[in-house]
Amino acid sequence: MTTSVDFDDFVAARSSTLLRTAYLLTRDEGVAEDLLQTALTKAWFAWSRIDGDPEPYVRRILVNTFSSWWRRKWNGEQAYAEPPEPPPAAGGPDAADQRHDLWTAMGRLPRRQRAVVVLRFVEDLSEAETARLLGCATGTVKSQASKALAKLRIDPTLADHSASPSGDQPGDLRKERS
Repeated sequence: MTTSVDFDDFVAARSSTLLRTAYLLTRDEGVAEDLLQTALTKAWFAWSRIDGDPEPYVRRILVNTFSSWWRRKWNGEQAYAEPPEPPPAAGGPDAADQRHDLWTAMGRLPRRQRAVVVLRFVEDLSEAETARLLGCATGTVKSQASKALAKLRIDPTLADHSASPSGDQPGDLRKERS
């Protein structure tokens, strides 16, 4: 094995971070768990061929698998019951509403743009790192991020929050990280 990390140790140490990324991409806890499980299964088969730090390789599998799932005719189980109420968020009900509206608006972005926004602004990766993970040019990352942010700026659900008392824009993902 060429990696310096055992697969089991890697899963124990990094799966919660990778699950967060999967959730931000899919916006569904069950689908995110399936996505992570699929990515880890693919990584396990290639583990002996991974050179160096395995996390970028596994993260790329995660993003590529997410991007390819839209081609399926059936995207998994359909939930029929209403989800339980989320726990109260810090900052009061208005902050929770703003976060909900932001993630609703994120759900309307095309998958590639959503992946760029999550990797760039939530995972805080550089343009070059994001481009390497997505297998595209840095310019593509820049243009996809620009298009995604432009769509978020004009999204009607976010327009209701445009006059935040704190001056923070609800579409500012860097302020939404917690």
